[in-house]
Amino acid sequence: MVSRRHFIQRAGLIGMALPGLQALSGCVSGTNPATGLVADASGMLDLADGFSYSVLSRTGDEMSDGLLEPGAHDGMACFPVEGDADRCLLVRNHELEWNEAGERGAFGPGFARLGGVDRARIHDWGGDKPFLGGTTTALVNLRSGRVERSHMSLIGTSRNCAGGPTPWGSWLTCEETDERAGERAGKDHGYVFEVPADATGTVEPAPLVGMGRFVHEAAAVDASTGIVYMTEDEGDGLFYRYVPDTPGILRRGGRLQALVIRAQAGANLTNHPDASDRVVKARPGEAFDVDWVTVADIHAPGNDLRLQGRAMGAAIFARGEGMAVAVEAQRTVIYFASTSGGAAKKGQIWRYVPSENEGLPYERGGPGQLSLFVESAGESHFDYADNIVASPGGDIIMCEDGDGDNYLRGVTRKGSVYTIARNALPGQSELCGACFSPDGSTMFVNIQNPGITLAIRGDWAGLSRKADEAATG
Repeated sequence: MVSRRHFIQRAGLIGMALPGLQALSGCVSGTNPATGLVADASGMLDLADGFSYSVLSRTGDEMSDGLLEPGAHDGMACFPVEGDADRCLLVRNHELEWNEAGERGAFGPGFARLGGVDRARIHDWGGDKPFLGGTTTALVNLRSGRVERSHMSLIGTSRNCAGGPTPWGSWLTCEETDERAGERAGKDHGYVFEVPADATGTVEPAPLVGMGRFVHEAAAVDASTGIVYMTEDEGDGLFYRYVPDTPGILRRGGRLQALVIRAQAGANLTNHPDASDRVVKARPGEAFDVDWVTVADIHAPGNDLRLQGRAMGAAIFARGEGMAVAVEAQRTVIYFASTSGGAAKKGQIWRYVPSENEGLPYERGGPGQLSLFVESAGESHFDYADNIVASPGGDIIMCEDGDGDNYLRGVTRKGSVYTIARNALPGQSELCGACFSPDGSTMFVNIQNPGITLAIRGDWAGLSRKADEAATG
């Protein structure tokens, strides 16, 4: 059994000091007065003044295992390399599913590179062709700013969208689908899979069935308890937690539960102006006591897990998306995005403070509390918050997935929103997978299409401080 002290010790590795990247250099020129960003002469990423970027890898790059880097980059996390302060590991999702030609997949057009892959390591063939989703792992040299090794680490899953790192050094990758076995799929999809960050090849594709089958989005782990929190990308999605029977060993099973607002069973927390049923108008900072109900039919053959939860009083959110873990006043705090929540339907970020007895029989006497952290007032504030991550200084960094230009935004603990970067490439693709190097100096982020992983450096604390100063006058 993995102890809670072990979780804390492993989680502490994330704060190890590493030398900063020395080889990052974005090409920038001229400040755009409309955004306050410096325009990138290369036309890829406009950045806040004083920041720079470099490209780590792209879709189609040949990896160390002879396969090609897949496209549709999405959620991502960064892990330290034990005993090596100069390197880190990036584990990336690829939000692909099945297609007949294998386009943007790891095996190349026509699946020409499939022959060298162990069939037993492919989760779902979908007939005679594998599903193209999964994860890649890249070893990054923090001094040179280069990828030294990369490979597929999970193969044959579908629509690997977001997920979350664990304190014990693995990545939880989530399938954003509820597709069932049938004409295309050989197996049911909609599960979470675990990928050890230090795996040097493909891992056994074993779904963590106890964590439920639904349109999974993101996951976040409380290092002090081992409880996993999860979001659901549905217009009437729920907020879940998985209380494992053995903390740190998720495959051994546990309880899947959904959040209920104690004062209002079935609360509608979307803040949508046209919502009419059980509406609870949430205001930033207002805290709600919560309870949790256990969902029994975790395989949900009718694709109705959220409806089961709703029948027991679970609260609904407008498309749960990214999640982030922060430590505030020595307590774990879980943040999560509702991408189309709010009166403007442009996004919300929620803040959950677990009970001191979270997951224990007597937690009802001192329940966890949910509050609205920030809500977008409109597209110029922030537009469809998707993946989020806590910065080393405690800000929440969000990746946008809106209809127009997509930005990286930051939110200070005081609620001030500021802009870090804009995707300047044609096509207005979402930014995703933001995460920080172990020393906190470098942010890694993906541009989903055409599929590029970037590294960004700058004065993160200074940018945050200026945002609060501007907000106060």
